[in-house]
Amino acid sequence: MFGERLKQLRLHKKKTQQDMAALLGISRQAYGYYENGSRQPDYNAIKLLADYFEVSIDYLITGKQGNKKEDGIWEEVLDPEIELFFKDLLDAPEEKMAELRRIWEIIKRLDRT
Repeated sequence: MFGERLKQLRLHKKKTQQDMAALLGISRQAYGYYENGSRQPDYNAIKLLADYFEVSIDYLITGKQGNKKEDGIWEEVLDPEIELFFKDLLDAPEEKMAELRRIWEIIKRLDRT
């Protein structure tokens, strides 16, 4: 599962195995082992990959988007754009979060009318 997910993310970004190997500072063959499941990267490589693909480590490993909180994980989100939105949201400063809450309340009120 991890290897296939890694491959899908790489192809989505239109990158080669060589591109990814260069990012990680390893050989193309070593990177290929990650995609075919022969080897698992260490934590630093997984973190670098998650940051590069703009997904959580949890998503990269399990396929589920991590909440980054201690109270569990989100349900799997299939739409990559929504996934990126939530990742950005978790990293937003508090004033932006408050602004977004106000906007969301307006949207909810409009839906009720």
